[in-house]
Amino acid sequence: MKLVFAGTPEVAVPALDALIASDRHEVAAVVTRPDAPAGRGRRLVASPVAERAAEAGIEVLRPANPRDEEFLARLREIAPDCCPVVAYGALLPKVALDVPARGWVNLHFSLLPAWRGAAPVQHSVMAGDEVTGASTFLIEEGLDSGPVFGVLTEEIRPTDTSGDLLTRLAFAGAGLLAATMDGIEDGTLHAVEQPPQGVTLAPKITVEDARIDWSAPALRVDRVVRGCTPAPGAWTLFRGERLKLIQATPVLDRTDLAPGELSAAKNNVYVGTGSHAVELLWVQPQGKKPMKAADWARGVRIAHGELLGL
Repeated sequence: MKLVFAGTPEVAVPALDALIASDRHEVAAVVTRPDAPAGRGRRLVASPVAERAAEAGIEVLRPANPRDEEFLARLREIAPDCCPVVAYGALLPKVALDVPARGWVNLHFSLLPAWRGAAPVQHSVMAGDEVTGASTFLIEEGLDSGPVFGVLTEEIRPTDTSGDLLTRLAFAGAGLLAATMDGIEDGTLHAVEQPPQGVTLAPKITVEDARIDWSAPALRVDRVVRGCTPAPGAWTLFRGERLKLIQATPVLDRTDLAPGELSAAKNNVYVGTGSHAVELLWVQPQGKKPMKAADWARGVRIAHGELLGL
C-alpha cells in the first residue's frame, strides 16, 4: 500500500522505521506537527518524526491545522491507500479521514477500550495496572473509539516509570502496526468493534495532577512518581520552592513518620505518607540538576520534624 504516516514525538519513530523497512509498503510522506521552539534559545526545532523522515528522503507535511486546505489538497494528490498514525497530536477532521481508501489506523498504547485519550501509559501506571499493551484501530470521529484490528500485551514491572513502559511499547507496537498494515493490504485482517464495557479515559496529565499528596498511601505516592516520570514530573514543595521527585520507593517497615515528615540519615532520606514511609532516591531542586536525595538532604540540612508539601 501507499502510506502517509502521521506522528510527532520520539515514541513514533520506531513505527515509522518499521514501515520504511517494509518491502510491502511505500511511505510516500509523513504528517507531523509544525516545528516548535525548544531549549534556552527557544529556536524552532523539527519533530523527531520530521527529522527521521528527512533522513530517509521522505516528504514532510507540517500543517498548522489538519483542516488546512493546502494540506488536504496535497494529501488528496498523494492519494494514500492508508494512513498509519502514532501520537500525531492533533484531532483529524472527517474531511481528512475520508481521503485514504482504507482509512487512518492508529497505534494506541493501551488495551482498548481501557485508557482512551492522550496519556494512556501514565494513567495505567498511576492506576496500578499489572498489564497493559497496545492496540491498532480504525480512527473515527470519536475519542479512540474505532474498531480494533490487533492488540499486544505488556507486563507493567514494579519499578516501571511511564517512560520505561512507553519505550517498550513503542518498539513492540511498531511491529504490531506493520503487521496491521500487512493484514489490511492482503485482506486477512478485519477490525472488530470495541465492547461498550470497560471504557476508561486517560486525559493529559496536568502539573497539578503530578503534585504529591503525602496523606495518600505510600503505594499511591510511588505510582504517581513513576507515572509522572519523565513528564510532567512528580513534585512537592520544600521551604516554599518546588522539589521534583524523580525516584522513590516504599519502605514497608517504617511507619513512625507523619504525612510529609522528613527524616534524613547519612545515606537515606525518608518521607511519611498516609501509610508507611517512602525513601527518596533522586530529586531535582528548583533551578538545579537532578541529584541523589541524600546529597540534597545534606546540602539543605533538614530540621527535625520538617515537612514536605507546605
